[in-house]
Amino acid sequence: MQAVQREIAQQLKVQPPFADAAALQAEVTRRVTFIKGCLANARLKTLVLGISGGVDSLTAALLAQRAINELRAETGDDSYRFIAVRLPYQVQHDEHDAQACLDVIKADEVHTVDIAPAVRALAAETKALEGGSPTLVDFVVGNVKARMRMVAQYAIAGARGGLVIGTDHAAEAVMGFFTKFGDGACDLAPLSGLVKNQVRDIARSFGAPEALVEKVPTADLEDLAPGKPDEASHGVTYKQIDAFLHGEPVSQEAFDIIVATYRKSQHKRELPFAP
Repeated sequence: MQAVQREIAQQLKVQPPFADAAALQAEVTRRVTFIKGCLANARLKTLVLGISGGVDSLTAALLAQRAINELRAETGDDSYRFIAVRLPYQVQHDEHDAQACLDVIKADEVHTVDIAPAVRALAAETKALEGGSPTLVDFVVGNVKARMRMVAQYAIAGARGGLVIGTDHAAEAVMGFFTKFGDGACDLAPLSGLVKNQVRDIARSFGAPEALVEKVPTADLEDLAPGKPDEASHGVTYKQIDAFLHGEPVSQEAFDIIVATYRKSQHKRELPFAP
């Protein structure tokens, strides 16, 4: 079991547990430096990120805003900007959490785009959805929501000459828990290689409220199951996923679920097939 765990962890470039507070701060610094380097290499000055109300986007945003603040201080150039984007589908049931995240982030700019009209218009024009089971249609439209959110972020980034930040990390990557070409699409992924608890620890280090740090994670894409916890979709807990990725003992059942899901979702972590 451990050999398989090590192999998968190496593939996902999983970072070891933080040994202490100094190690955590060193990792924060490394990732902020990474973000600054991405902007420098692209010769751009703007970052764009969708804020959902969950800890992943909160943490990525805190890293991004720090990077922008440091770039302004280092260069004296006030044109560096971080744009936080709210992308609700009509009225989000946990909008209060999203607004609380924005209060913590203190982004340079906040934009809001309601994706509902675009999602509904596309679904209405997609004849293949007609006659499908309600559950299937709901799932497919849920992925349309994720992709439409990324379309909106790239529209803003294109208009403002910026890069789009993704929120994928190792605990989601191993489960393939992202929409292909939706939230899986981005220009840079500053949380890559972290397990869920490390993402939470970084958010805490920025002073984020515990209610946001420990909020039950949900993709919240399905109308028939609003606020469905990620772990209900996984069949395992994030604690078990984190332990698996760090080479710690897990139950045989958890091991089998994680490995099977990792292998089944491999195509989501690869470039498109080519001859």
